[in-house]
Amino acid sequence: MTSLWRTLGGYLWWTYPRGSLHYDVMVTLILAFIFLTPGRIFHDKPLERVPHQTGVVVYQDGTNGFVCQVEASAVSGSSDEEKRESLLRIIEPITGEISLTRYEPVHGEKGKTVAYRAWVERP
Repeated sequence: MTSLWRTLGGYLWWTYPRGSLHYDVMVTLILAFIFLTPGRIFHDKPLERVPHQTGVVVYQDGTNGFVCQVEASAVSGSSDEEKRESLLRIIEPITGEISLTRYEPVHGEKGKTVAYRAWVERP
């Protein structure tokens, strides 16, 4: 009985030398636990990475200016002022502080607005 407790104690305190039978049994049990335990037991799921919601393409235009093309689905608002504010809200995190000089819609094959092209300058 003492031998059984000594063996279990050796497993618990990890006292067996590397390469011994008991050491190999412990390593095998650990690997079996890692690879054979179903993932649903731990409820661990990788984080789902959502790509950036807006497609923005930035081109350099001269010394202080940029031309930015923003997908139409990202731009909100119906009036000119609302569209300008929406474009600035989308573009400024990418380019830094800018002023919007002008913008124009980019139309697709069927005449629908697919993007906005905006000319911006750094102050």
